[in-house]
Amino acid sequence: MTMAYILAVNPSILSAAGMDSTAVLIATCLASFIGTICMAFMANLPFALSAGMGLNAYLAYTVCLGYGYTWQTALMAVFIEGVIFILLSITNIREAIFNAIPLSLKKAVSVGIGLFIAFIGLQNAGLTVANSSTLVSMISLRDNFHTSGICALLALLGVLLTAILHIRNVKGSILIGILGTWILGMICQVCGIYVPDNTAYFSLFPKFSMTDFSKLGETFGQCFHVDLHSVGIFNFIVVIFSFLFVDLFDTLGTLVGVSTKANMLDENGRLPAIKPALMADAIATTAGAVLGTSTTTTFVESAAGVVQEGAPD
Repeated sequence: MTMAYILAVNPSILSAAGMDSTAVLIATCLASFIGTICMAFMANLPFALSAGMGLNAYLAYTVCLGYGYTWQTALMAVFIEGVIFILLSITNIREAIFNAIPLSLKKAVSVGIGLFIAFIGLQNAGLTVANSSTLVSMISLRDNFHTSGICALLALLGVLLTAILHIRNVKGSILIGILGTWILGMICQVCGIYVPDNTAYFSLFPKFSMTDFSKLGETFGQCFHVDLHSVGIFNFIVVIFSFLFVDLFDTLGTLVGVSTKANMLDENGRLPAIKPALMADAIATTAGAVLGTSTTTTFVESAAGVVQEGAPD
């Protein structure tokens, strides 16, 4: 549930690159399923995977809109990155890189990821908006109260509810906070406090309609339909290594952060079962590129489930 936002955010971001949003939604779901199943049965670790935040924005806004590459070419770069990670995981090179990084830096990366996700949450909740130069201006709840204002207020109430439940050690506090905020939002819509405009703010009541699964054909396997002769090889390699290094440290920080919560690290700050975990992460990235989504990686939101279930002794 704490990861569910990616099902709305990822299609929204990747559609800016020209990809069909429904196809991206289905690809994201399938890639998440494949990655999480691999993590469960290959590494036996409680880590869930999905399309990584930041990497999807880099693909859409930098690689496609900035560099002018097609989204098919960008997916090819993600696919090659995944294949490289599979090879590095098989040869223990990726594990050696992880173990060579100091524990303090590993923890710093996980903190950075947490702050990044928090900042995304503030933006998506409408609590911070863009001004002439930054994205850190606070909004006024009185402006557009029936749309952006009430959404920001609901976000604050949801965080407050979750925090109170968490402090009081209520099992499932994060899940209760999510569902409680949603129910409160539907009540606000019924009472006319929240008024959807069907452009940026939609109805909070679910629509029980089937997704058009045939749309997956618009992205499935499209990473192989690339004319590499028309792509600048040097720039393409730069794009591949950009995905490679961001994914490397993203996975590093997430594994360390969640493993710390789960009490799985040894005395040297290493995760004993890291090799199959890295392999599962690499397979998920490769499969996601074939299906039609950006880099699939381990989600730091996995810590929510670990905390509620309790860390093993």
